[in-house]
Amino acid sequence: MPPARKKKAEPVPEAAPPAPPPEQDPDSQYERIIPGSSEWDPMRIIIKPREQLQLTEKELAEETTMVLRADNPQAPHNIVRFSHKEKCFKLDPAVDQLEVHFAQEGHLLHLTSDEAKKQKDRDDEEKASLAREMERKKAEGTDDGEDATGLRNQFNFSERASQTLNNARRERGTMTEPPPSVEYSGQCTQWEMFDAYMEDIERRKEAEAKKGKKDKKEGTREKEDGVPGTAKEESKDNIVHSAAMAHAAKILERMANQNTFADVTEDFKFWEDASDTFRDEGTLLPLWKFSYDKAKKKHVTAVRWNPEFADLFAVGYGSYDFMKQGTGMLCLFSLKNPSWPEFSCTTPTGVMCVDWHPQHSSVLCVGLYDGTVCVYDVRSKSMAPIYQSTVKSGKHTDPVWEVCWQEEDLAKNLNFFSISSDGRVTLWTLAKSELECSDLMQLKLEPGASLMGKQSNEMEEEDASLMGLAGGCCFDFSKLSEHLFLVGTEEGAIHKCSKAYNSEYLATYTGHYMAVYTVRWNLFHPKIFASCSADWTVKLWDHTTKTALMSFDLNLQVGDLAWSPWSSTTFAACTADGKVHVFDLNENKNEPYCEQKVARKSKLTKVAFNPRADTPVIMVGDDHGTVVALKPSPNLRWTAVSKAEAERKAKEEAEAASGPRRGAPKKSDAGDGEVKKDPRELEMEKAERILEMAHKNQIE
Repeated sequence: MPPARKKKAEPVPEAAPPAPPPEQDPDSQYERIIPGSSEWDPMRIIIKPREQLQLTEKELAEETTMVLRADNPQAPHNIVRFSHKEKCFKLDPAVDQLEVHFAQEGHLLHLTSDEAKKQKDRDDEEKASLAREMERKKAEGTDDGEDATGLRNQFNFSERASQTLNNARRERGTMTEPPPSVEYSGQCTQWEMFDAYMEDIERRKEAEAKKGKKDKKEGTREKEDGVPGTAKEESKDNIVHSAAMAHAAKILERMANQNTFADVTEDFKFWEDASDTFRDEGTLLPLWKFSYDKAKKKHVTAVRWNPEFADLFAVGYGSYDFMKQGTGMLCLFSLKNPSWPEFSCTTPTGVMCVDWHPQHSSVLCVGLYDGTVCVYDVRSKSMAPIYQSTVKSGKHTDPVWEVCWQEEDLAKNLNFFSISSDGRVTLWTLAKSELECSDLMQLKLEPGASLMGKQSNEMEEEDASLMGLAGGCCFDFSKLSEHLFLVGTEEGAIHKCSKAYNSEYLATYTGHYMAVYTVRWNLFHPKIFASCSADWTVKLWDHTTKTALMSFDLNLQVGDLAWSPWSSTTFAACTADGKVHVFDLNENKNEPYCEQKVARKSKLTKVAFNPRADTPVIMVGDDHGTVVALKPSPNLRWTAVSKAEAERKAKEEAEAASGPRRGAPKKSDAGDGEVKKDPRELEMEKAERILEMAHKNQIE
């Protein structure tokens, strides 16, 4: 056998070096190739997308704001639906902006659903079949159901048992009797508190009187025995009757009243009649009623607001009936306490007029029915007046119908004027110890001054020679012209007088047939004044002409009138049928802008506006001793500024509704040339327009 042939050894090939990275093709879009950590790890190739931008490092570092909106950019905006009502296709503006990115159905079922009931039936059927199968196996005697005990390793397993002692339980109980309880109920009112305080004061007075008698007897006995008495220690002030207790009780009483009249207080502060936007007339909202038990059967003869405190006003009680005269009363009420006056005092005769001092808000002058004038300081604890006129000091002989404070004289003495039916306009000066009087003017009767006297001037001249003086009923001093004042008389004439010339009248205005009850200057215009009379009329005058510009017949006796402090064309008058008439001559020149009945069975006697324009309240008094607070609605509170603002807003709304006019100036350009005027100047201009219109109607 031939020998085997040996193969020639072949050289072992060396390991091939790693393949070089493929060259980057511009179309392959390779960004870079990262080799592996070892020679056997594969290379990582980062591929750059074709649409990726080439940005520099500076552009990459810039911050970009992205806004996410809650709408679907893929939502269609031209969906049309067929309208069966209009029989045509309509564009559907409602587009569903919901975009679903992921949805997965749940595996939970509601217990009351059909599928849950079917699944429960299947489970019950399976459990029943399994129970039947177990019963069948037990019946056949199979060992599948027996519990087989597993064998345990005896080298690493042992069983141990122990028994613990359970503590015996003990029950403990106690019995207690509940504390005795008593049901108590009661009611506390203001008058009960007042009566309790008064009873306590009476008991203390009686105790002090008994103690004083006892001390007097002991002192007499010691004096008789010759034993000197020992000095007693002064007792401390009683806390119940201290000033701090009175102040706290007043605050508590006001809090109780505020809670009682909470709805009225809210109406006073926030009520605005929304129906005024749909009508031209206005309304008056009744707020509080102020009355005093001791003055129920008396007439309200004066209502005057305090110049410093906007919530405080004075009310005078008397009687206009000559046959039913009695004592009078002066009360101070506050809007913070409608149920009881802050101050009250009784006068020997009826109070006919009151007036607060404009600088000294606690000083009050009062005119009485017997011709006496008094001056009170309401801060004083004493109810007596600090000054009072007498027969020696020259008091009036007839009722004092009106009083008015004036500026202090050169000696800084307080002084005021008064007018009476005895025909005197008197200046009273508060001296150190008494009132000093001097007659400013005596009202002389003039032939033909009354309309009734035009029928027979000769008879009037004879009456004037017999009577001598005209009976003064009212007067008013101009706030804009210091030297001018007006006087209304019982004969129906109105005289314009001056403080500098007291010998004669500057002018006489004849227009009323009966006594003039009130005459008032306008608060904004220096020429205009108004008057009311028992002849059922209210007249508007210009003091430069002797005839009335306007006349309003109210069909009943007019008791009083007052000008509004916020508008130069608004005034209110009250009549004997219980109605309040509010006029706004800028809105209606022929009839009242508001006519509302305030009292049912009583006659209205006095009306007064709150002097502050930011507190629109009207006080009205009647002949039953009641004063009612009224709040005018927005239509009755128009001012020149508010009216112009409302007209401007209405004009802007109309222009906005109709679209901008071609060539119209812009709002900014139109407002640059406007010059804001003082509200008082605007009110004066409004009154001047009414005055010019009235003069023009007279000429025509």
